[in-house]
Amino acid sequence: MKKKILITACSLEIGGIERSLVGLLDVFDYDQYDVDVLLFSRKGELLPFVSPRCTLLPEIPQCATLLTPVKTVLRQGHFLLGAARVLAHRSVSRRFPAAGDPQTADGMTFATLQAFWDKSIRFMPKLSGEYDAAISFMWPHHFVAQKVRAKKKFAWVHTDYTRAILDKQKDAAVWDRFDRIAAVSDECGETFLQVYPQFREKLTTVENILLPAFVQRSALEFEPEEMADADVPKLVSVGRLCYPKAYDRAARISRILKDRGVPFCWYVVGFGGEEQALRALIAELDVGDCFRLLGKKSNPYPYIRACDLFVQASRYEGKAVTVREAQMLARPVLITDFLTARSQVRDGFDAVIVPQDETAIADAIESLLGDEEKRRQLSENARASDYGNASEAEKIYRMIEE
Repeated sequence: MKKKILITACSLEIGGIERSLVGLLDVFDYDQYDVDVLLFSRKGELLPFVSPRCTLLPEIPQCATLLTPVKTVLRQGHFLLGAARVLAHRSVSRRFPAAGDPQTADGMTFATLQAFWDKSIRFMPKLSGEYDAAISFMWPHHFVAQKVRAKKKFAWVHTDYTRAILDKQKDAAVWDRFDRIAAVSDECGETFLQVYPQFREKLTTVENILLPAFVQRSALEFEPEEMADADVPKLVSVGRLCYPKAYDRAARISRILKDRGVPFCWYVVGFGGEEQALRALIAELDVGDCFRLLGKKSNPYPYIRACDLFVQASRYEGKAVTVREAQMLARPVLITDFLTARSQVRDGFDAVIVPQDETAIADAIESLLGDEEKRRQLSENARASDYGNASEAEKIYRMIEE
């Protein structure tokens, strides 16, 4: 008899974690396991790419409220959940009254999400039935921890927890309910252990599962019209418009390059809460002609394929999915030296790692744009490398069977 597996996630909006979940669902061994997928909000551009061999469970309305504006929650009649959200927001505001700078505000997103779930979980129903294993693929992990019956429970680590601002004692109590904790890279796991050293014995590494054939096929679907008018070297970055991705810094680097007379156009594919502030900064710096926001794209791969240099100038990452996808498309890659960068690339072989400094990043971009041979070599090394990792699913099977 097949074992029953549950996998939960917030939604399938466009994002690296969501794309890695789609990759996992694509390679799962459905001959050995029946897989149910519960999305707290059953929406997102990546929904059509979910394997038809798994079962998408109906949305639980109470869970969906966590991704819905409070006014809408109250109009829907979820008064207790709406009140819990309001109380959670007030409690976070009292704890962090001076969260005006972007770094603190970004870290506070963890505290806000944690407070929402802490105060709301009691009003959510338990999931019916029992599973052999339940995988909570995205933090916060409250639902699988408290509302799912399973013989084994696993939770995923996708980010650098040293950057998170939250109630670590309460968070540890949730992690403690899981049998195994999977980090998407060894370095990501080590940063997690800096915050929660007591979970070392539970921790393992399971990399994001990405499929080269899917990425390469999708990259050929169309030619990006937005990039056709620039007869200059093209830079591309892909990711949510948020503080960790450092697009404000990228805009300032564009100003440095423009002042130096470097010909280029930098395209950013993505969306997020920082868009309005970023557009204001672009106007202030007068770089709208060479630093362009393209918005949300359900298929970012043709944009990556069309670039002369892929740039990931993040302040921090757990493991940047887009970097690996750019390498699968044999593009030359430049990334900043965030804590987990060396788990992503081989510096000087299939990418260049540069210091977390705007001038240094600008210098490296200028150097690479002026060195066609170096970019060609990075591309050739990436093309000759095997970035497929469907075998990572075997680690999950071993955890289930332990």
